[in-house]
Amino acid sequence: MRMAWVYVGISVMVTAYGQLVVKWRVSQRGHLPATLEGKLHFFGSLLTDPWVLSAMATTFLAALCWMAALSKLDLSRAYPFSAVSFISVLVFSGLFLGEGISPGKVLGVAIVITGLIIGVRA
Repeated sequence: MRMAWVYVGISVMVTAYGQLVVKWRVSQRGHLPATLEGKLHFFGSLLTDPWVLSAMATTFLAALCWMAALSKLDLSRAYPFSAVSFISVLVFSGLFLGEGISPGKVLGVAIVITGLIIGVRA
């Protein structure tokens, strides 16, 4: 049973990693072009970026870990912990990407954490 929680933790961590890396690399490429040719070049350059490829690989790893976790845990027990990725992305996007963390976002995270605690204890 303990290993199932390790799988949940890995899934949550690598999901957050993937989101942060994709945002970082997309931000470096700029806005999505209007033309089809521009879009193809935009996505082509992202799909050959080693960092984006690592994010895609971790997405696959997250899925494998999630399936392993669900082989031992009830979905209703494990799924609330996926909210930890939202919290992680908020904090780390502020730290590493320079995105703003407003009082409203902090309040939202506090509500999510409260819901997580209530949901797990119920």
